[in-house]
Amino acid sequence: MLKVNSRKIEQGDTFIAIKSAVRDGHDYIEDAIDRGAACIIAEHGDYKVKTIIVPDTRKYLADYLKDLYADKLDKIKLIGITGTNGKTTSCYLIYQLLNHLGVKAAYIGTIGFYLPDSHRPLVNTTPDLYDLYEMFVESVNAGCTVVAMEVSSQALANRRLEGIKFDFACFTNLTQDHLDYHKTMKEYENAKLMLFENVKKSGKAIVNIDDQYGKDFVLDRNKNILLGKGNVDYQISDVVLTNNHSIFKVTHDDEVKEIILPIPGTYNIYNYMNAYIVCDNLKLDVDDVIKETLNLKAPDGRYQIVKNDKVTVIIDYAHTPDAVENVIKSVREYAQGRIFTLVGCGGDRDKTKRPIMGRIATDNSDYVVFTSDNPRTEDPDAILKDIVTGLTKTNFEVISDRKEAIKKAISLLEQNDILLVLGKGHEDYQIIGTEKFHFSDFEEVSRYVK
Repeated sequence: MLKVNSRKIEQGDTFIAIKSAVRDGHDYIEDAIDRGAACIIAEHGDYKVKTIIVPDTRKYLADYLKDLYADKLDKIKLIGITGTNGKTTSCYLIYQLLNHLGVKAAYIGTIGFYLPDSHRPLVNTTPDLYDLYEMFVESVNAGCTVVAMEVSSQALANRRLEGIKFDFACFTNLTQDHLDYHKTMKEYENAKLMLFENVKKSGKAIVNIDDQYGKDFVLDRNKNILLGKGNVDYQISDVVLTNNHSIFKVTHDDEVKEIILPIPGTYNIYNYMNAYIVCDNLKLDVDDVIKETLNLKAPDGRYQIVKNDKVTVIIDYAHTPDAVENVIKSVREYAQGRIFTLVGCGGDRDKTKRPIMGRIATDNSDYVVFTSDNPRTEDPDAILKDIVTGLTKTNFEVISDRKEAIKKAISLLEQNDILLVLGKGHEDYQIIGTEKFHFSDFEEVSRYVK
């Protein structure tokens, strides 16, 4: 059997050396041989077992997997969603809607690998090629006919989806993030565009044209479907927001439908529309889609509400400037009291967004508590200093310890106030140094809001 992980080699297996952003499989060839590999596929070297040298092991693997599992892949429609924000919610809503409507679907992304009746966590938002194919096969074996997956820019840049073609590609939005990796917004955008260059000839590209970068994702080679508030294929209008749902209208082919989405926030309307459009283009009855929309839930850690009769706390994964601004402004549209925001920035990541995050939080909130969010190998206090440097407003305080910060922020709340706890969402850990320690925003909030 062909394996990409030397630790999984059994007697007689073939080991293929794959290069990734963090390791080179060629460094593990001797380990694979020691474990019983009978054949090595590599880009260079001479080894004591049968060796096949190829120009590009990742392409070799992609072709091998595609040929091996062609019959399985033919049985599923593959939906890829990319963008800075909204990938998880869009994908998860597609997964929910389809399963509610009797179409068995799987989900692959930030919160895990979900089949209709089970789920498990994943290490990466978009797993590597070999693992993806294993999930595709598992999905087909579970009776799924659709797989919705998040597609990250780093996965595209590192060729984790080499050779995979999509039936639907969806673009949510593009804002500053991951510039520690991509260096420039253009490089970041180009990585995202790779998904849209791999849409099947029979496939469709769904593009949020209201985003400033949306027009760049409308490629001549694709059958494009545009969504937004203008005169486009699926037009959003008459939006009404409350603290627990959104009401809006969608016009398509001169037919107007009213939708009640039980997940607040304008940006979640755009996330939902990816699911609505996919269902419509899979020829599902839109009236059934609208009815089942009432049963949708946000993924854990996405606009997750914990409240009592006095105050409301919203836990959300928002960790980019645009996402933080969107969630605060969405809450502002219906808030009856003050808005408090608790937020930080991750260590060993794009430093340029830190002062931007600080300004957005203080400009749009009544009060802000800045705190740690996965400092990794950086000094938490240095990260916080980067965030508050240059702020002109004084409506904030800094508490490095996230547990103490949550406790303090909740203690400040009065009747009808809302606290946004942003940045970690579903994550149940803090990364300090190179170690993970258990930490859950939901658990901490629930201690004080009952």
